[in-house]
Amino acid sequence: MKTWLKPAASLLVAGTLIAGGIFVSGALNAPVPVYADGEMQKNVVTVVGSGELSVKPDVAYLSIGVVTEAKTAKEAQSANATKVAALTKLLKETWKIADKDIQTGQFYVQPNYTYSDKEGQQIKGYSASHSLEVTYRDLSKVGQLLDAASAAGANRINNIRFSTENPDQYQDQVIQKAMNDANKKAASIAKAANRQLGIVLSISQGSTSTPIFTQNVKMMEMAAADSAVSTPVEPGEIDLQTTLTVMYELK
Repeated sequence: MKTWLKPAASLLVAGTLIAGGIFVSGALNAPVPVYADGEMQKNVVTVVGSGELSVKPDVAYLSIGVVTEAKTAKEAQSANATKVAALTKLLKETWKIADKDIQTGQFYVQPNYTYSDKEGQQIKGYSASHSLEVTYRDLSKVGQLLDAASAAGANRINNIRFSTENPDQYQDQVIQKAMNDANKKAASIAKAANRQLGIVLSISQGSTSTPIFTQNVKMMEMAAADSAVSTPVEPGEIDLQTTLTVMYELK
């Protein structure tokens, strides 16, 4: 289970007094005016309910790259392009990853420098880097895919990001959890005030967050080509979260 910060619930209780009267706010410790709502004043309590649901991710986003060094920029770029072409072919033909799920994430060619007190800064060669952003859905084979990519020439694998492609399918459950939480908080406040909870007057929803769980992956050198153990990758679970600000009538 991955832990995410949740917004703290805020509570506000407004008491009914005569028109033009006042009540004391505990948060501000200062008189606050209370005005009539139409012809009738209403006692209200406002709470923030939080809903959270842990689900298994169904997609992985991989950043797989190749970095090549050479004496000249042209040599570095040319050699790197050959390796990336082989990697792309592997992903598409062997792993059956669609074109739409492979795109260039970063590409650059830059000089590498050395420095000495005698000669100062000198260019010692060039590095070419090309990374591919890959969307992959068979999470049970992510480790095998990384090993195959490494064997094909990939020497730069950044963090793996796990998520769910369709968070809307969990929306009803998350909202219901948030509403249950709001009902519980409001009922507790009403009971403490020796009042009864009335109808819901208004509801507003905060943004629904779909956290992406990032897992660090350390590149393993393919020292043993016949190794039967693939890179271990565990998707774990991710938490979906939403908040509801609910105003109730107090009787």
